[in-house]
Amino acid sequence: MSLLAARQITKRFPGVVALNDVSFDLMPGELHAICGENGAGKSTLIKLLSGIHPYGTYEGDLLVDGCVARFQSTADAGRAGLAVIYQELALVEEMSVAENIFLGSERLRHGLIDWPRTFRDAAELLDRFDVKLDPAARCDRLGIGQKQLVEIVKALGKESRVLVLDEPTAALAEHEVQVLLKILRDLKARGLACIYISHRLDEVFAIADRITVLRDGSSIATFVANKTSKDEIIRNMVGRQINDLFPKNEQTREARDASPVFSVSNLSVADPHTGRMVLHNISFSLAPGEVLGIGGLMGAGRTELLMHLFGAWGERRGGTVTAQSKALPPSDPAEALRNGLALVTEDRRRYGLVLEQDINFNLSLSSLAAVTSRAGLLDANRERQLNEAMFQSLQIKAPSIAAITGKLSGGNQQKVVIGKALLADPKVVFLDEPTRGIDVAAKVEIYELVNRLTAVGKAVVLVSSELIELLGISHRILMLHEGRIAGEFRRGEATQEILMTAALAPKS
Repeated sequence: MSLLAARQITKRFPGVVALNDVSFDLMPGELHAICGENGAGKSTLIKLLSGIHPYGTYEGDLLVDGCVARFQSTADAGRAGLAVIYQELALVEEMSVAENIFLGSERLRHGLIDWPRTFRDAAELLDRFDVKLDPAARCDRLGIGQKQLVEIVKALGKESRVLVLDEPTAALAEHEVQVLLKILRDLKARGLACIYISHRLDEVFAIADRITVLRDGSSIATFVANKTSKDEIIRNMVGRQINDLFPKNEQTREARDASPVFSVSNLSVADPHTGRMVLHNISFSLAPGEVLGIGGLMGAGRTELLMHLFGAWGERRGGTVTAQSKALPPSDPAEALRNGLALVTEDRRRYGLVLEQDINFNLSLSSLAAVTSRAGLLDANRERQLNEAMFQSLQIKAPSIAAITGKLSGGNQQKVVIGKALLADPKVVFLDEPTRGIDVAAKVEIYELVNRLTAVGKAVVLVSSELIELLGISHRILMLHEGRIAGEFRRGEATQEILMTAALAPKS
């Protein structure tokens, strides 16, 4: 008998059918992957499983141990043994790792929090799952990948029977991905069942027993993982064959020989909170039409580098940053924008968007100068005209640019962030994990967009945790290790093994 099952689930919102006759089941000790494009219904399904969409608001039945589950809240789902790790993190930033792990299940003694036990138990949990984090570290000092690991350990610590993971490795470096997959294999061996939602098909095929594909809100088919292929899964996800994941991106000789449009010389940067040096003597230049990939393990300084180059983070201790032959100050994003730089941040919900506002509002945030008169008045018609063109160009899936941004799927929110950057008409675009949490078809769209940008002479700096992505789209790749450049590689001379070797054990 199945541990968990969905039977002909249909979930409607005003004007939208988010799930249409969806069925699948989960056996004890099984890892069942759910794959589909952004907007396919995966997030709605998770919210239904977790009790956010309560019983009675959908058609069909959710069964636990063969009995109809009538969840009215997330607490009901938790009591039934379901734990959910969402793609968008839900930590209390001001609290420590240990406090977040036991939030809601505090270690008490005589009615008060037993702090020694709290940190001791957290350290044991982290050690059990081979997660290298300090239990006392504040979560607002962690990178997004480290925060994801805290969420995972928090869920695993509840000893749940069913673990639902929504893109759990989207922000993790390759070695952290392998740690998580090992954890999940161990949990499977102990009988824990997992629903694993991911766009990373390599991971899906490495760990899943079965794969259910959703498309346009419907369950298309369920496959036994070792009896299908990536091509078949992709074809069912998108309804068509994708022949080339990385469209050809040729840099012209003229672009290679042109004067740099952006350069960094001997840049050293400290953490503004702790004073600890994070970046050491970073130097590189960027030609028009070039894609420079930047890789490295978690904590290597990739995001910190882009944030500092855009003037949004860090205390500069040495070196220079030059855009179009002009030296840029260390802490002035507005000046960076004026000099042709744009940043697509890794954490789109925290730094990239105003979720409560509509798409039109968000698209304009980096380009208000272009739609403001000398008298300081906003030209709303001009703003809407430009935003509408970008909305259509990026094929954002929403009823109109008046749709609230926080209600979009993750992939479409990412398109809004990219559109906001492009409307500033930058010469250099910094992309920090632009395909994190995005399905295969949407990834191809972003790669094609990068090609269009470079074809008209714009330069791109691409940070990615996926080595295959760096190899597929970059003209050059810099690998970072503990804030230093560990190696520079040109297209055609690098492999995943070479890049990982540089990230792990740079030459002295």
